[in-house]
Amino acid sequence: MIPYRGRLSLRIARTALALACLAWYGLTAGFHLNLNALTALLAAYAVFSLGALPEARSNAETFAAIALLADTAYFALWVWIAPGGWMPSLLAGYLLASAAILHDFARTVSVAAVALIVALALPFPPALGLVWTVLASGAAAVGISLYKRYLDGRMSAILRYNVIIRSQAEGAREAERQRIAADFHDGPLQSFISFQMRLEVIKKLLTRDLGKATDELLQLQELCQSQVADLRSFVRSMRPADEGMSLSASLSKMVESFQRDTGISASFSAGEFPDPSATEVALELLQIVRETLTNIQKHSGATRVAVSAVRSGQGLEITVEDNGAGFPFGGSFSLNELESLHLGPISIKRRVRMLGGDLTLESKPSQGAKLAIRVAT
Repeated sequence: MIPYRGRLSLRIARTALALACLAWYGLTAGFHLNLNALTALLAAYAVFSLGALPEARSNAETFAAIALLADTAYFALWVWIAPGGWMPSLLAGYLLASAAILHDFARTVSVAAVALIVALALPFPPALGLVWTVLASGAAAVGISLYKRYLDGRMSAILRYNVIIRSQAEGAREAERQRIAADFHDGPLQSFISFQMRLEVIKKLLTRDLGKATDELLQLQELCQSQVADLRSFVRSMRPADEGMSLSASLSKMVESFQRDTGISASFSAGEFPDPSATEVALELLQIVRETLTNIQKHSGATRVAVSAVRSGQGLEITVEDNGAGFPFGGSFSLNELESLHLGPISIKRRVRMLGGDLTLESKPSQGAKLAIRVAT
């Protein structure tokens, strides 16, 4: 859409041309038989131009088409009135400029063709200057219109891409909300419920059996320690990285916290690799590793986990391997294969796909699993 000031400028230019043409004709044509009819037509166009000024904020398709037809007819009229004068050339320049700026490619080509036909219909040499003006203006108008169509196509593609990205982002946010809710329900919330139930039991035992109450208190202490670990894990999932830390340092800290909180032996190794240029990519990679470690803690029964990060061509490869139960299926699968077979962790697959990366999942039931993520940096 052309900005309001651009449309208003074109309509002011049309009004100025209409008034100038009317004044010129009144001063030079003299009073003859065609004066009244031609003056009425010229005056009608001037009134139309003046009346269009307040409508400059309107972008109605119908009004734009009517205005283009009126401008074309007015140009043809002036070619007939003054075939060798400068006014038709000036009107031709305005007509083709407004067509290229305000209208689509098809209308611009049509107007350029009509203007050229009108100019060629005049005898030579009086119309030679007008023909060259129409040819030059028409070529420029068609070129501008083609470029506008190219920009419109690019803009449409960008808008479609933005819609897709917003949809994916909303899906990722919803999945993250669901994950957080599920993690809180399965972790801290269950601990609090169990803690409350144990307190009720101890309250009753204090009046009956002090020894059993003491045993329950010891078990409650262990439950509190487990609850602290769950809360730390939950908070870590909400804050996957410290601001200002590199990806390698954040991964190392995450693995260290995982080992401390879960008691599962965990190691981290890293080669030389550049951090991703986009912070969002690093955060997504940290979330993928965090979710992988959480799945290992909850479902694998592993006693050893190894995390590594190395340069892979022009990108980065992060590997997480454990000695747990593995997945119910066995073999090595790519991201496309996992999606087509509906296998593997859904959230991790979606995150890798959003990063434009790839992953390989190797599973050995009862022996462990290995997850390798590759992304461009």
